[in-house]
Amino acid sequence: MRADEVLFPAPRSATTGGAAFAASPVVVSPSLAGEPLPTRVLQTLLGAMSSFGASPEISEEEASVRCVLDFDLPDQAYRLDVGANEITLRASGPRGLFYAAGTLHQWCAANASEEQLPPLHVDDAPDFAVRGVMLDVSRNKVPTLATLLELVDRLAELKINHLQLYTEHTFAYVGHEDVWRGWSPFSAEDMRLLDAYCLERFVELAPNQNSFGHLHRWLVHPRYLPLAECPEGIEHPFGFSREPFSLCPLEPGSFALLEDLYDQLLPCFTSPLFNVGLDETFDLGEGRSAAACRERGKGRVYLEFLDTVHRLVADRGRRMLFWGDIILESPELIPELPADSVALEWGYEADHPFESNGQHFADSGLEHWVCPGTSSWNSLGGRTSNSQQNLASAAAAGRAHGAAGYLITDWGDFGHLQPLPVSYPGFVAGAGQSWSGRAEAPDVQRTVDRVFGCPRLGELLFELGDVHLHSGATLRNHTVLFQLFNFHHREMDHPVWNGLTQSGLERCIADLHDLGSRAAALADPLIAREVEWACELLRFSADLGRSRLSEKNSIEALPADVRATAASQLGEIEARLAPLWLARNRPGGLASSRARFRSLGAALRG
Repeated sequence: MRADEVLFPAPRSATTGGAAFAASPVVVSPSLAGEPLPTRVLQTLLGAMSSFGASPEISEEEASVRCVLDFDLPDQAYRLDVGANEITLRASGPRGLFYAAGTLHQWCAANASEEQLPPLHVDDAPDFAVRGVMLDVSRNKVPTLATLLELVDRLAELKINHLQLYTEHTFAYVGHEDVWRGWSPFSAEDMRLLDAYCLERFVELAPNQNSFGHLHRWLVHPRYLPLAECPEGIEHPFGFSREPFSLCPLEPGSFALLEDLYDQLLPCFTSPLFNVGLDETFDLGEGRSAAACRERGKGRVYLEFLDTVHRLVADRGRRMLFWGDIILESPELIPELPADSVALEWGYEADHPFESNGQHFADSGLEHWVCPGTSSWNSLGGRTSNSQQNLASAAAAGRAHGAAGYLITDWGDFGHLQPLPVSYPGFVAGAGQSWSGRAEAPDVQRTVDRVFGCPRLGELLFELGDVHLHSGATLRNHTVLFQLFNFHHREMDHPVWNGLTQSGLERCIADLHDLGSRAAALADPLIAREVEWACELLRFSADLGRSRLSEKNSIEALPADVRATAASQLGEIEARLAPLWLARNRPGGLASSRARFRSLGAALRG
């Protein structure tokens, strides 16, 4: 069996040859340079040998599996040798040994049916020092702690070493109960427990709190309204009504609020990093800061706010990460950014300009990370082709311009209705791209099956994520099938429906019927129900679109019998949402997401 058919993320160099490992019994040394081997490294080694069918023993005497410190190897790099009578793992520290042990585990599991373990030599190191995942926990879905712990195990297996939870209003800040009440927020104790769990698995849990825009969940409350840039509200892309969206950068109370939040949040984390957000400040210069923006320029006002936030972060002993979209609107100001800050260059389309944007940050000498996405959001079933291309182009540009990090983002816009497994292909492909720049579709699919313990899941999710392409309509950051469900109020002459065809929707319906049947047969019962549900909701949306396209009219103008049938079907799909939601997530936010169904149901009932 070839190493490149087994190991993922693909190692930089892997060769086979020589005599097979035949030591009996298999004795694992529990120490490293006279000190106890880190628990997770030892557990992974024991698990590796057990997966090969051996019964490993722990002993210093005549050990056949040893870990060796090699300070000539860079941080996180490792060397693995499977010889005739000995297995040796070399690294400059515990983290590299953990990755070596993980690779050995894959090799043992893949050769479990063999009498002897085939020889292997691996020299490996990652392209990016930071390989992370950011989960959106502020668009209704707040995962249970059990969900997060299980996911951390799977991500660590993929050699992911960084995790963020995107937070707007879902941390239980003392004194701000009105903001998070009813949303099932994380407590300080939750974060401390998760932080410790991550550390044991060589994953850094970094705090994340948006600190400028995206604070509408705060600013709608009377107590915080005086802090808003536009107290009267704006129409923004993340809701259906006017709301205040961003803090006013000239309001001293904005910084007093941030100081309070930071003082409560940051002590829960051991990471020296802190993502303060600062993205998508749509209303900056449209309200109370309008005169200042006219006088000094919007970019300058933004930079002044960022500088103050940076001081708050630095005073608390942390290094500031921030989303780079707004400063890229004024690239001449990039050299004035705080020298120790880290710009997060995000973009989620296959053609996002990671190359040119990364050049701006590289030219300034500022550290930056590339931040592609899973493309799961606004889709229900994913956007496979877009995601795979987006993840690959981010890695290529990041390597070209010396990006220090690669952060896979997973958002939950408009209700976070996509099941978690829809994001698995993005997590896996991003792990491969960030480690060695290799993540071919068959490898990603096989790895999804292996890591998440569900045979045939990877191929099914890849197909599901491209069903929308058959509709004839191609959108950015959305699929048309999601639009038909969530933006049902749009008339059929709206540009969003351009290219939509009856035959295309019929193809979608047929494919989704087949995918739903295959999903129901998956070995993992929860994943089977989740993916089958997503297929059913997408099929419903495609069928509704077919009816509307035929009538060329609004939902309310459809024949009464068509509306009644659709309303009944939608009700049945909605009834299955709550059990699936609660299997992985806390109850807060469920009602808000169910409102998407209620709105469409009301339109169907007239």
